[in-house]
Amino acid sequence: MTRYILSRIGQALLVLWAAFTLSFLLLQAMPGDAVLIKFLNPDYGLSPEQIQAIREAYAVDGTLLTQYLKTLANFLKGDFGYSIQAGVPVSAQLAVNLPPTLMLAALGFAAAVGLAVLIAALSSLAPFAWLRNLVQSIPSLFVSVPVFWLGIMLIQIFSFRLKLVSVINPGPWESLVLPVATLSVPIAAPLAQILIRSIDEIRTRPFIAVAVAKGATQRRILWRHVAGNAILPALTIAGVLFGELIAGAVVTETVFGLNGIGVLTEKAVGNQDLSVLQAIVVISAAAFVTINLLVDLLYPILDPRLRTPSGATA
Repeated sequence: MTRYILSRIGQALLVLWAAFTLSFLLLQAMPGDAVLIKFLNPDYGLSPEQIQAIREAYAVDGTLLTQYLKTLANFLKGDFGYSIQAGVPVSAQLAVNLPPTLMLAALGFAAAVGLAVLIAALSSLAPFAWLRNLVQSIPSLFVSVPVFWLGIMLIQIFSFRLKLVSVINPGPWESLVLPVATLSVPIAAPLAQILIRSIDEIRTRPFIAVAVAKGATQRRILWRHVAGNAILPALTIAGVLFGELIAGAVVTETVFGLNGIGVLTEKAVGNQDLSVLQAIVVISAAAFVTINLLVDLLYPILDPRLRTPSGATA
């Protein structure tokens, strides 16, 4: 187990380093210059020497390798640099914009899991074949719906038509209702599909036939014998879907005007604020890697077969 844990942690750190390196190189290759965008303005009246001094102050005047090593060292110390456009530390901006995104992502993921379990349970317990087929078609419909379109439709229906959710000065929790619903639908779809397939596969195993022969009801079989085994494949895809959850949160925040990472990213892209973009990419990658690492570490706990030496190294 120790070898398994250390191996997974090492892989997570390697992925995180690769994400940092690739994002740094891609961002440096972007056209434009954040310093010139902000300071090369006749209203400022700055000379070329003064602009060069500003570049040196923001540490964007060295070679690519020098900037890379300095940025990497600063990130390892928790220093994300300064936003050229805002003129404040990037960490200060993240302290304001990150919590709303984390709240939205956490609630969206919880809602997606609940919706996926509900769809899978209805599919398993449906008394008629036509009803089962109808329920199983729901995930395919959810997958095909674009996040931005779903958000706009929910606003039109529940805010403007039914007037159930206010979009003008809503309360702190009311403002999250439609964004959470928008974010959870596309995440719930693949989770539900995996759960349905896992449940169907486990129902064919001999121990389920034994439970049926003993007179267990379908509901008891589902929750007592099937659910625990069906959750393992869904757990894997849940970790992978976390990356899509982050991307969906950015789009959702833009649609609903939430002051989160999405708004910060949009402004940083428009202003070529590379320090902000680098920090957002690394934090998103760190969240994705952490979730998948936790999933990997949970597997031996949920599946005793992985606690053996051969299973741990599989």
